[in-house]
Amino acid sequence: MFKFFVLLVLFLSTILSAESEYSPFIEQQIEYIQKMNEDNITKTEIENILDLQKQSYIDAIDEIMGSKNNYIKNIVSYDSEIFTLKKIIRINKNAGNTYAVVRDEVQVRSYRLLNNQNVMIKKMLTSLEHTDRKQFQQELSDYVSQNQLQNEKILSAKYDKIMELTPSSKTLKQAQENIQEFNALIEINQDLINYFYIFEDKMYRLNKYSKYHLITPVLYINSIEAVKLVNPVLESFDLNVVKLFVIFSLIAFVYFIRKVMYVALESTILSIDSLKKYSKKILDTIRRPISIVIIVININMILYVYYDFSSVEKLGRFFNIIYGIFFTLIIYRILNSIAKIKIHEIDSSTSQIKNEIINVGIKVVNFVIIMIGFLVILYFAGVNLTAVLSGLGIGGFAVALAAKDSLANFFGTLSILFSDVFSQGDWIVIDGNEGVVVEIGLRVTTLRTFDNALVAIPNATLANQDVKNWNKRELGRRIKMKLGIKYDSKSDDIKNTIDEIRAMLDKHADIATENTEYQYRTLKSAKLVSKDDLQGIKKTLLVYLDEFSDSSINILVYCFTKSTDWDDWLATKEDVMYRIMGILERNNLEFAFPSISIYKEK
Repeated sequence: MFKFFVLLVLFLSTILSAESEYSPFIEQQIEYIQKMNEDNITKTEIENILDLQKQSYIDAIDEIMGSKNNYIKNIVSYDSEIFTLKKIIRINKNAGNTYAVVRDEVQVRSYRLLNNQNVMIKKMLTSLEHTDRKQFQQELSDYVSQNQLQNEKILSAKYDKIMELTPSSKTLKQAQENIQEFNALIEINQDLINYFYIFEDKMYRLNKYSKYHLITPVLYINSIEAVKLVNPVLESFDLNVVKLFVIFSLIAFVYFIRKVMYVALESTILSIDSLKKYSKKILDTIRRPISIVIIVININMILYVYYDFSSVEKLGRFFNIIYGIFFTLIIYRILNSIAKIKIHEIDSSTSQIKNEIINVGIKVVNFVIIMIGFLVILYFAGVNLTAVLSGLGIGGFAVALAAKDSLANFFGTLSILFSDVFSQGDWIVIDGNEGVVVEIGLRVTTLRTFDNALVAIPNATLANQDVKNWNKRELGRRIKMKLGIKYDSKSDDIKNTIDEIRAMLDKHADIATENTEYQYRTLKSAKLVSKDDLQGIKKTLLVYLDEFSDSSINILVYCFTKSTDWDDWLATKEDVMYRIMGILERNNLEFAFPSISIYKEK
């Protein structure tokens, strides 16, 4: 019975050794290697075999990537064959069958070599699922190193003496054939590692196609003969037919989606009730930035595809910075478009909100937007914002000292705005500078002088200087003159002239008098001495004989025009002067002029 069992084991051993089954790919590679080791092979034949071998590795990688998940789940293992062969080896050792032991030990080593190889491939494929390109390259090296360490013991055995023997028996011949296969498998394992390094970009790219469910059409395109001819030429530029097809498809898609996105954005803005009246202005201002952003996105996607669906760190930061800049610009333009419309509405209404407050508010909001945008850009550029913000606390004191004048000007701005001393467009006089206020800024107030110069005055100075504001009057711009008449004038004529001038001014349509009606504003303020002085209303009318000067008798004329506009004031003043000249002529009075009388004594 024992003899029968031994014979059965030996029979199985012969079958396992004679019919070792590998994958078609491994069988093909063994055949290529054996052909190249033939004694009578030519150099041309070797080159042809190498080309076929390279193509077979390319096809094998395509096949593995095409059914990656299936390969990972159903990895080929030779553990059962190894287990059986170990039992057979033990029996052959006991039986003294040396060549059979060698034959089966070599076969076990071949199986272990293939097991380690399959485990390495599985780890590589699994790594593709959850790593970026740089990490995959690192893990690929780690897995190769692990494979080499695992194979050290397998490769330690030497069979040179067995190969030198003349095959005198079938068992020895099988042992030598197994040794040849084992050596071929060692070479295949090394070739496979080399090709993994050569095609690591391709594997990463094909894995991305697999994630996007495009692996089947991609492999079909790559299998076309014309594509196989074109790809080697394109690969010198790090391109291939599939990659070009994806790039051009993206360009066409983004061109189409750009219009769709803009229409969707337009309908979204129009659907928001609070933005309806600003929608046209907003869309006009953001149309160009959005178009540029879409172009940048397209370029980013093209480069992403060009670099095998992986992000280059420097390029990624660059594009993130561009996105941060344009995002800030779009927000900036939207808020300023709304602000411009708001200011126009306030100018057209009777609202008491000062334009200056809105302008300064816009500047503050713009400053906040720019600062937030700047921080976002720094973040995308890879700057540690925590360190930057904590550094601001340490350097805040130094910054405050360096910017004390700027801070003083800012608080001066707040003082000007809330004290309501003057507004944009007012005619003011300050420290010898006279002109119209152009703008109240965050730091300076600009003044346009009457000789058309532009003066910038720091707001801290303005807040602490005497300011004369000619526009803070609503009724009454003063006319004051002295009429000098000759000393030889009669008193009755002078009296009649004064009465007529007073009557003329009292009835003049453009001169303010006590009878002039004015609608006072309702003011909620503390009790004041004069409501007229608060609102800038003057109705005083005075015409009196004033003084006896050196060369004339002077009549004082003191009144106010109803209009405070300079042009209206000049026209009214001119009309009053013509009327006074007529009154003097009717009363036989003449204007005096400076003169000296010389008397000769007898």
